[in-house]
Amino acid sequence: MRCPFCGHQDTQVKDSRPTEDNAAIRRRRYCPDCSARFTTFERVQLRELMVVKSNGEKVPFDREKLLRSMQIALRKRPVDNEKIERVVNSIQRRLETLGESEIPTKVIGEMVMENLADLDKVGYVRFASVYKNFREAKDFEEFVGRLGDEKDE
Repeated sequence: MRCPFCGHQDTQVKDSRPTEDNAAIRRRRYCPDCSARFTTFERVQLRELMVVKSNGEKVPFDREKLLRSMQIALRKRPVDNEKIERVVNSIQRRLETLGESEIPTKVIGEMVMENLADLDKVGYVRFASVYKNFREAKDFEEFVGRLGDEKDE
């Protein structure tokens, strides 16, 4: 593993342990060249996933992008980062077990919305406002109105 500080090619693992949800291995590393310490995470990847965007472009699945989008939707909300990590891990596992190597963005977006609806309603509305591309205030009002109707059922 290359040192992110000095670029030295040979770093040493000082400690390895599973993360709390056992979805990854956390490794503490040390660079003998610049004496820097840093952490890496090792995750199992069942298959190489490609995301098919709405314009037809295919890009590799980026777990960190999914994590960032959920963190943005949940910014300043009372949701632990650990819960967000678990949801992202769950979505990634579901995508990998679909049996498809190419996944439309719509499928990923729906999975995120489904999980956010259970996790935090404000985060759900924030994500939906970008995902559903609200153009006017009435689009937002209709969506929130439907959300209120679902709550009443």
